Parts: sequence; structure tokens; C-alpha cells
Amino acid sequence: MIRRPWWEARIRALWERKPIVWLSGVRRAGKTVLCKSLEGVQYYDCELPSVRREMQDPESFLRAANGKFLALDEIHRLDDPALLLKIAADHFPDVHIVATGSSTLGASAKFRDTLAGRKAELQLTPLCEADSNFPQYSDRTRRFLHGGLPGFFLSDMRDDRDYSEWMEAFWARDILELFRLERRSSFLKFAELLMAQSGGRFNAASFAASCGVSRPTIMNYLAILEATHLVLVVRPYHGGAAKEIVATPCVYAFDTGFVAWAQGLHEIPAKEKGFFWEHLVLNELDAILQGSPSIMHWRDKEGHEVDFVLAPRGAPPIAIEAKWSADAFEPEGMQAFRALHPGIVNLVVSANVDQPFEREMKGLAVTFCPLSALANLKTGSDPDF
Repeated sequence: MIRRPWWEARIRALWERKPIVWLSGVRRAGKTVLCKSLEGVQYYDCELPSVRREMQDPESFLRAANGKFLALDEIHRLDDPALLLKIAADHFPDVHIVATGSSTLGASAKFRDTLAGRKAELQLTPLCEADSNFPQYSDRTRRFLHGGLPGFFLSDMRDDRDYSEWMEAFWARDILELFRLERRSSFLKFAELLMAQSGGRFNAASFAASCGVSRPTIMNYLAILEATHLVLVVRPYHGGAAKEIVATPCVYAFDTGFVAWAQGLHEIPAKEKGFFWEHLVLNELDAILQGSPSIMHWRDKEGHEVDFVLAPRGAPPIAIEAKWSADAFEPEGMQAFRALHPGIVNLVVSANVDQPFEREMKGLAVTFCPLSALANLKTGSDPDF
């Protein structure tokens, strides 16, 4: 078992603002273990019929609950999860609840009340730097190949069957039950193709031809995969300049282990480590930022690009490049970006950098930093390095 104190602290911090914390994330990301790790919190597994019967009368359940902090795991298994949470928030102000499910829409499809103003949201990502308090995590190649789902990462042997079975469970438990899709083979083929081509520019027409479905169906599939956290859609940043690419997003798989599985890899070639490192940087940003601000990318028609761009409200954009080796960074893409979008925070996140340092490159001030330094990013202000 991997203890994740950084995430525990985030839940408790959110409880100071809202009585309900909705904890989402893909299956086997560690939501159940995280909830059980919270000291002083009474845990309920809503998949159990006995627990669901206990919650049929929400008022009686909340009144009888032994404790003021509750974890309701897989709450979307209840007939009306929103009703219980609304009653708790409105009529039991001393009760704090963390509610979990495999996807955001998995719960909200049953929410007849949005719980606006009553809940905070937290998405549990695959293992990130804040989870690195155990020796195996320092092995980057292992993290690339096994991925960041705790059970997969800790497994001594990487077995392709584990990833295939996970995909089947994802279809049966998260997709078939919640979205009522009928074309299993087309949907799963699309998901696997996205993983195999992770980080690439999205072309709906190409995927439609490969999967034997229409372009609107592909767009619907993509929306479902994004909502269930299986992919991250990184949309273009632009300011209206004619030379900027404004319409083509990049789509990344949620986890490096599934990328390696979809590509048929059983070891990570040296030349591919930069590719997987880019995914790890994105995972770190996703864990820290939680969607605010959005993670974007930038590209122009001359081929210049920046891996990731953050645009905090009321502040200049932050430019971020992911490089396995700091020596591999070339400043032309960042220079082209800054010519259109002035700003002072230019980051190169590298695997071979231990402490942040600044270097001027062709008139551009660039900060080179390790992955752990991204935790210092402050939304709406400059990073504190």
C-alpha cells in the first residue's frame, strides 16, 4: 500500500472550505486506499448492498453516523447520491464527507441537484512527485513502463493482461453502465489508438476511418474519454495572430503505463525517454493545477511550438518545455512564443536537473528546474523558485 499524505492534506484543506469533497479519478488510481488512510474518517463502501440499504433514509443515516467525517466510496452506486449529499450539506453542518467515484460524470449523471456551493472537487491522478516517499519511485524507467496506478507500479512483473483487463473493466463499469454505448469494439479501438498515438495532434476524420464510425461519434467518444479522465485534451493557446495554430488539440493518455502497453513496449528505449518524460510533466501539472488554469500548448504555422502553456487569470502566460536532458533544449520555439505573448516565466523541466537555475539564451531568461519544483507554481502569480 502507498500512503499519499499530500492528497490527504488536500482533502482536509478542501473541507475547510466546503462540507463535501468529490474525489474523482480513474479506477485503481488509489481512491479507496486514500479514503481509508484518512485518520478519524468513517469509511463506507457503497458497492455493498447492506451499505446502500443503510443509506436509503439519508436523514437517519447521517444522524446515526458515528463521527463527523465520512468517506462514501463509489457513491454513484446509490439511487440518488445527490440527495444524500445535499441533505448532509444543508442540514448536518458538522458532517464532512469525501465522496468517490470512477469518473466525474459517473456521479453527476445521477445528480439531479448540482450541489453548487456545497462541494469542492479533487481529481486523484496517477503517482506524482508528491507521492515519491518510497524508494521505487526514483526509478524513472519503471515509472514510465509500469505507469502510475499504485498497484501496477508496485507489481514486480509488468503483465500486458493487467492493462487489457483494466480496459475491459473500464468499458463494463464506467462506460456501459453510465453512457449506454453500444459499439464496444469501436470505442475500445479508439481508446487504444489514442493511447498508442498519445501526445499527437488530434484528427477526428482519421480516427473515424480507422474505427468505422462517423466523425460526430468520434467526437462523442473523445468527450467521454476526457470526462472519465482516460485522456487529457491539451487545447491550443492563441492570441489571434494569423500564424498561430488555433484548432488542433493534442491528446495525451492519462498514464505512461497504458501508453507503453498500447505501443507494445516492454522496455523503454533511450530515444523514447523524452516522450515519456513529457507525459510525466503533464501528469505533475494536472495533479497540481486541477484544471485551473487549463493546461494548453502552442504552435505556429512555421513549426515553432511550446509543450505546455498556462494562462493564469490576470497574469502573463507561463511557457513550459519538458526535456529529458537540459542540454536538449533549444530556445527557438519559446522565443517565437514570447514574440507574440510577452512574459517572464519560461520553464524547462528536466530529469537531469536537481536544483532550479536560470540561464539567458539568445536574450530569453529561462529557468531550468526538476519535476518537483512545479509544486511551487502559484496560480495567478509567478512561480516561487
